[in-house]
Amino acid sequence: MIVLVISSVFSLIYEVHNTAGEWATIFENFVVVVFICEYLLRGWLYSDTHKLIIKYYENSEYLGTPFRLHKIFILILRNKLSYIFSASAIIDLLAILPGYRPLRILRVFLIFRLFKLMRYSQSTQMFLGVLSSKRFELTTLVFLMSFLIFIASTAIYMFENQKVGGQITDLYDAFYWAIVTISTVGYGDITPVTTGGRLITSALIISGLGVLAFFTSIIVAAFNEKMCEFQDERLKASIEKCTDSTIVCGFGRVGQQVARQLHANKLNFVVIDQDEQHIALAQKKGYIALHDDASKNTVLEQAGINHGAKIVLCTTGDDVTNVYITLTSRYLNPAINIISRANQAHNVKKLYQAGANYLVQPFTTAGLLAAEYIGQPVAFEAVHGILHDDKNRQY
Repeated sequence: MIVLVISSVFSLIYEVHNTAGEWATIFENFVVVVFICEYLLRGWLYSDTHKLIIKYYENSEYLGTPFRLHKIFILILRNKLSYIFSASAIIDLLAILPGYRPLRILRVFLIFRLFKLMRYSQSTQMFLGVLSSKRFELTTLVFLMSFLIFIASTAIYMFENQKVGGQITDLYDAFYWAIVTISTVGYGDITPVTTGGRLITSALIISGLGVLAFFTSIIVAAFNEKMCEFQDERLKASIEKCTDSTIVCGFGRVGQQVARQLHANKLNFVVIDQDEQHIALAQKKGYIALHDDASKNTVLEQAGINHGAKIVLCTTGDDVTNVYITLTSRYLNPAINIISRANQAHNVKKLYQAGANYLVQPFTTAGLLAAEYIGQPVAFEAVHGILHDDKNRQY
């Protein structure tokens, strides 16, 4: 749709000073048909008519009231009209009008085809969402700016009209001058010559700086408030794209080594940890990381335990936490493979009972390796080389 919009705009711009061939007419007709289909389909999908009818019927059955078709028809029509008069639907409708070639004046609506791009641009939708969240502050700012422009336009018309030697011929010139001045642009095509006009100009410039500073502070504050939400949305989208992924619960010393190896093997994984420093380190390395408690149902579901994840690794340094994570994981997905870390020998049975498929005892493993070095140094060197990716050593 983005390519179609841009292509149609360039086609219509080309026709301003050039004679387009039959191909241009065919292409424009095709574009208009696509836009009309999109407009009608969006109107059809705007509200679920089937759900509205079912809900109204269930309410009628529950309350014992008669089911009246005309009421449900009015409800459906009201929902459709709310879409027709929405800003996005109006833009879609006006974007169709430039395709009617007999009336060239309709080409002025060409700009609305460019506005359609906002529907398909995630960044633009994000910016509009930020502006929408600060609707009250921005409305207050618009009223303030309108008030300043009205006062300045009236005052400059009184002090700088042509009867006193000024350059203001009518109220439109005064309005134009006020907008240019309050925006701190100052083209210089209209300059005050009287003392009163210059005082008004100075006051309006200072006011304009305050208005711009106020507007900037509103936008910055809105982006700061929404930034976490945007990051969560991006994180959610990244997790949804992962297939055959591993959920690494705990990004301590063990979790970091596991993540490093998974990353080296180009495998998908999601890190969950409650420590801000651990999460910051994971994000610095470019890993997908969630700053939350891995024993919560919602967190594991967000990490994809029911869609995309194949393995859950419980690598925290606390056996109790690993037990809770194992229990929650097994409850949410009975078929998933769970590998848990066991720091204490007496917790091994508990972790198996909680639902772990395999256990890793790092301290026991370290002791066995040390004993292996004493008994069979060559075997120890081989294991040590495998663990450290030492491919050049000869055994």
